[in-house]
Amino acid sequence: MGEQSLSQPKPQPLSPSPPAAAASTSTSSSLAIAAASRPKKAAHPPPNSNPPKKPRLTFAIPGRPLSAAGEVGAAIRHLRDADPVLAAVIDAHDAPVFQCPHRPFHSLVRSILYQQLAFKAAASVYSRFLSLLGGEASVSPDAVLALSPQQLRQIGVSPRKASYLHDLARKYVSGILSDSAIINMDDRSLAAMLTMVKGIGAWSVHMFMIFSLARPDVLPSADLGVRKGVQMLYELEDVPRPSQMDKLCERWRPYRSVGAWYMWRLIESKVPQPAPAIPVGSLALPSPDGQIMLQHQQQQQQQQQNVIQMIDPLQMLPGMG
Repeated sequence: MGEQSLSQPKPQPLSPSPPAAAASTSTSSSLAIAAASRPKKAAHPPPNSNPPKKPRLTFAIPGRPLSAAGEVGAAIRHLRDADPVLAAVIDAHDAPVFQCPHRPFHSLVRSILYQQLAFKAAASVYSRFLSLLGGEASVSPDAVLALSPQQLRQIGVSPRKASYLHDLARKYVSGILSDSAIINMDDRSLAAMLTMVKGIGAWSVHMFMIFSLARPDVLPSADLGVRKGVQMLYELEDVPRPSQMDKLCERWRPYRSVGAWYMWRLIESKVPQPAPAIPVGSLALPSPDGQIMLQHQQQQQQQQQNVIQMIDPLQMLPGMG
């Protein structure tokens, strides 16, 4: 938005002061002369002038994604220098890899299909969904809209999820959303647009931005795994609330996505379970990370019940609008 300027009105020439001999003029004349001898007020714009308009807030187009060459290395160097406590966790784990094989629309469809299901059950539904469409290359808004709720129900998709899929596809077909717009949209605008889709909430948007778009500076502040990781990292007495996470993780900017990834890894390393306890995220990544991440939705719900006194249920329901 270009800069706007407001021309200052030229001050009116001041009336010359009356000679001393005119001091005996009427009271009204004296008041008029006194008012005219105040140059400071005359130099300012009239009270009814329009003030300069404030520029609208805008957000920059996203920078280089974490999938770009060298970006993860740059993030790790920054985090190591900015947070010596986190540096020990970085040293204990391999560097993350942020690569997604799917287009944004496909990733969002896959996310909806996997919601609220165990990994094996979700994988089975997803496989039948691809077969119904004719393969991964056929996953498109028009193809999804062409599927009836009855067809989707036959492959294990609930009526509610079918409505989510159709709502997403309609927003693509109508032009409200598009893959190119999603890729180029700033984080805040993207979150606002995607949460308009039924079945996609803030948690799902954060996971999508990190693991499908490889956005570098996304902090999923409502994610229980990240919050518990921060508690463990800084030896806090309580699990931090979502509202406290921005301040606690401020030093990680502009690579909070990578910092969050290490929090999942930290929790995973501290919870002795046969299966991974806290994964790296949730959306459309290749195996084995894809399986680990998609298990997170199911485990998030179980963790909510175990630590319900420490969390805000409204913010911790993954994938819900």
